[in-house]
Amino acid sequence: MENVIIAIHGLGNKAPKPVLENWWKQAIMEGLTHNSYKAVLPKFEMVYWADILYGKPLDELETNPESPYFLKEKYVKATADFAVEDHSTRKKVVEFLARQMNKLFLNEDFSLNYSFITDTLISKYFKDLEIYYTENCTFENKHVCEAKVLIRERLLKTLEKYKDENIMLLSHSMGSIVAYDVLTFLAPQLKVNTFVTMGSPLGLPVVISKIAAEQKQRMNHVNHMQTPPGVVKNWYNFSDIMDKVAFEYKLSGDFSENSFGVKPIDYLVVNNYVIDGERNPHKSYGYLRTPEFSKVMNEFILAEKLSLKEKVVRKTLQIVNVIKEQFSPEKKETSAA
Repeated sequence: MENVIIAIHGLGNKAPKPVLENWWKQAIMEGLTHNSYKAVLPKFEMVYWADILYGKPLDELETNPESPYFLKEKYVKATADFAVEDHSTRKKVVEFLARQMNKLFLNEDFSLNYSFITDTLISKYFKDLEIYYTENCTFENKHVCEAKVLIRERLLKTLEKYKDENIMLLSHSMGSIVAYDVLTFLAPQLKVNTFVTMGSPLGLPVVISKIAAEQKQRMNHVNHMQTPPGVVKNWYNFSDIMDKVAFEYKLSGDFSENSFGVKPIDYLVVNNYVIDGERNPHKSYGYLRTPEFSKVMNEFILAEKLSLKEKVVRKTLQIVNVIKEQFSPEKKETSAA
């Protein structure tokens, strides 16, 4: 059984799929190398869905910051002088507020109180999520209502493609909601060795209420939130205490174990993504190179059982791909710019 890494990105428009996929792999390898792991990355496939919501991807060659296609947050390596700050006070405040939020917004049956507040916040700050959760479908907004179906189908098809392999599913931000929904409602029979959530909003009351509503619709009941049934070994959840999207970072308190005894294992990490002097503790690249994530990734890679011939073939293909990337037309244009 071969190891396969499937990744699904989060909300917002993105660079083209080949670029984004390559940057995720670079960030993972940066973390492995920096933390002294010599593992070779197995097969990797990005589930790309930004094109469903956005007509044209962001352009890394666009230089006008006012352009809607300007890509500000590219992949960059971590800076050597990144300062780790003490956020112990913030951690206590966040934990207190998270408990109060659940009491205030969630009823015992996981229905939502004061939905006008959460609807307003989602509409203002999380347009992609608003589209994903659109319920009142009409002929006029048919394309909006189809978005959730299309996004889920992208991930479902990729999971089914590798259903006989050993899967690690990486999900960032809103991608973790899509991943959870697919694993729970569309493909509960599919087995995933390791489920990883990063900067995840799964613990927010509004998201829990949406999951519960679909659970009631499909299963006629909801007793509790649970780890997707097909996750057989681990669910790792990585959050930076400064990441506002992952405000409710302790998923272990919200999701109980499945029949395999798997429930979220929460890691508070330091997301060191900085570009042009600005830090973004929610950025995927920063999560993918944290020591905690690198350790999990290394363990998953080493658990694979490949013959010497298979290892040599994989390593050769990776070297060939690196050479191709170095001499690709896009690489030359970037260098010239």
